[in-house]
Amino acid sequence: MSDIGFKYKGRREDQRFITGQGQYTNDHNLPGQVYACFRRSDRAHAIIKSIDVEAAKSSPGVLAVLTGKDVADAGFATLPPIQPPPGSRGGQGLLWPQRPILARDRVRFAGEEIAVVVAETQGQARDAADLIEVEFEDLPVIIGHARATAKDAALLHDKIPGNICLDFEYGDEKTTADAFARAAGTVTLTAESPRVAPNPMEVRGALVSYDAANDTYDFYSPNQGGPSFGHELSIISGIPHEKIRVKMADVGGAFGARTAPFPEYPPLMLLSKQLKRPVKWLSTRSEDFLTDNHGRAVSMRGELAYDANGKFLAIRTEWLCDSGAYLAHAGAFTNSINGKVIGAGVYQVEAMYGRHVQVMTNTAPTNAYRGAGRPEANYIVERLVDEAAAKLDMDPFELRRRNMIKKTQFPYKTLTGAIFDSGDFHALAAKAKEEADWKGFAARRRASRKAGKLRGIGSAVFVEPSGGGGMKKDEVAVLFDKDGRAIIHNIAGPSGQGHETVFPELVARMLGIDAEKVTLKQGDPDGPHLVGHPSIGSRSTFSYGSAYRVAADIIIDKAKKIAADELEAGVNDIEFANGVFTIAGTDRNITMTKVIEKSCAIVPSPLDTVAEYGISLAFPSGAHVVEVEIDADTGKVDVVRYTAVDDIGNVVNQVLADGQISGGIAQGAGQVFGEYCQYDETDGQLLTGSYMDYCMPRAHLIPTPDLFNIVVPSPNNPLGVKGVGETGSTGSLPACMNAVLNALRTVGVKHFDMPATPSRIWSAIAAAKTA
Repeated sequence: MSDIGFKYKGRREDQRFITGQGQYTNDHNLPGQVYACFRRSDRAHAIIKSIDVEAAKSSPGVLAVLTGKDVADAGFATLPPIQPPPGSRGGQGLLWPQRPILARDRVRFAGEEIAVVVAETQGQARDAADLIEVEFEDLPVIIGHARATAKDAALLHDKIPGNICLDFEYGDEKTTADAFARAAGTVTLTAESPRVAPNPMEVRGALVSYDAANDTYDFYSPNQGGPSFGHELSIISGIPHEKIRVKMADVGGAFGARTAPFPEYPPLMLLSKQLKRPVKWLSTRSEDFLTDNHGRAVSMRGELAYDANGKFLAIRTEWLCDSGAYLAHAGAFTNSINGKVIGAGVYQVEAMYGRHVQVMTNTAPTNAYRGAGRPEANYIVERLVDEAAAKLDMDPFELRRRNMIKKTQFPYKTLTGAIFDSGDFHALAAKAKEEADWKGFAARRRASRKAGKLRGIGSAVFVEPSGGGGMKKDEVAVLFDKDGRAIIHNIAGPSGQGHETVFPELVARMLGIDAEKVTLKQGDPDGPHLVGHPSIGSRSTFSYGSAYRVAADIIIDKAKKIAADELEAGVNDIEFANGVFTIAGTDRNITMTKVIEKSCAIVPSPLDTVAEYGISLAFPSGAHVVEVEIDADTGKVDVVRYTAVDDIGNVVNQVLADGQISGGIAQGAGQVFGEYCQYDETDGQLLTGSYMDYCMPRAHLIPTPDLFNIVVPSPNNPLGVKGVGETGSTGSLPACMNAVLNALRTVGVKHFDMPATPSRIWSAIAAAKTA
């Protein structure tokens, strides 16, 4: 652990949460508030012939009903998707359709918003929404990549030919083909990363209040960064950003689904202004299943070429990405960028080529979901490596060792131009192999076989980017109140990461003051105006922590002048260490705490500081090993051991870091062993729209993982940190599936795709017996 770390004393947030004092969106109520409910499409693809709202309007308690026609003149716009990096095949670029706020002429997925009702009570609004009659003319339904790209497929959007919104490529296609032509051996496989629902504990919702006197909107909604969220609301609604005051509330999980505003929000703003009353909308779990932006939904094909000594020559991958009916804000970007950045994983190759075809279907839009393309990029590579090891009859770790980038090669420039800042992949792999007792696996497999079980072991060594972002900087503020307390500000919204603990502890340590005298306020609309990114991309401590380091240095320089006056010395004679200013060569000193107290006699304090840190990247990495046992008679899988060794740079708070890794592991394993959004291919209805049908991971799915660190500080930021929020989900996906395949190969199963549910595993074993 580095010198920026501190002992764990519990999260400040915990007392509030475990005593029921958290303030989530639905906990906020305003005098005179009314309630909204949306009428949604029960069809996946249809023309809207008519909408009859008369019965709804005359329903008890109803105050207003809006349809797409009613909001057509409100100035609402589609939130533009983040543009992928250059590299579209044929130079076409990203094609993106307009998404109407409330469907007017056509619906394109089951659950799309058609109308909104506002009533005095939530029940009255729901009853009235059920009375809205919509006449549809059904259109052909397109579910899945194959149907979307078929020659005779109906078009979802007239301006997107072939339903392909982006054909993206990177690397060198010819050089890669040449490497394959001279290879001693190759392996090829296909792999699925099924569509999943984000499912935060807190359902989506919003409370909007219009202030006529100031012409402003107070907006409460779960989000990952209030100012960024408000800026995007401004783009959609046409209302100036400064008139939207996003009030930060506690957020019950995010996973990417709480970054950008959803289409339901602008009509609530319009209604609050029209009715002159606060309007609250709370989604149901069923609505969230239908309309929260889904994750993953990627089909991949990969090829690996190697020479006679098992040296990797080239990797070639193709992704088919299901974008859904419309483009979510970050969906196309994350299905492009991370394949390009980490397309060869932790390995040295002579050539690589990747192609990502993104298609439109009659399903909910897909977006960034924990890992955001990182799990898929590493998954296809690590599956290929294990397949090559099996074909060569070689230990998978040995094959990895021969081909991994060496520590002495960092910073390492990849074939697609990314620069891995630092790392030690060999040390990660060696530590994981040792801690997982890889050598003892053969004996454990024999014992399982005697008990009638199949045992498998799988590994994955991976790398992923953290940091970055579309803005040029992240800003923070450190302000001091009259009592000498430091009030620190940033705009990254926490959803379980422990920001209220980590950032005050960091600032306190930097300034040498008591952490109890530092309080975090994130995204405060009444605080200083700051710019920066929401909590995405495992970047918050990386970027905002670095900005606080800059702020602390500025404050120390300012405080030196006050200390010099108090000690009657020259500023150049003042030294600072461990919270104390000292005249060099003497024992005369004054603490930072005293300097702060004296400065607070002036309002505002001369120590008040706004600072920024420029955008940069770091590359966390890890090596995970999973051991599973399968009951061949039932297909039931038990994960019996999980070992994770991660390099997240300097560790700020070990317990919170371990919590992030453990949560990510559970999320990735949840996808491997059960999570799967399935649509009926004939009518486009979501078949897994409740917890009765959608398999969420339970606490017993993964045993308590054994977690270890290899610390290689990042040179790209002053804290030397790298990011931790997504390493667990990135590593668990390939490691778990490699373990399952390792077990199934012993009974002749040559190909298997997640989810690894008992019925699917049983069927695969049965099919192998009859093959």
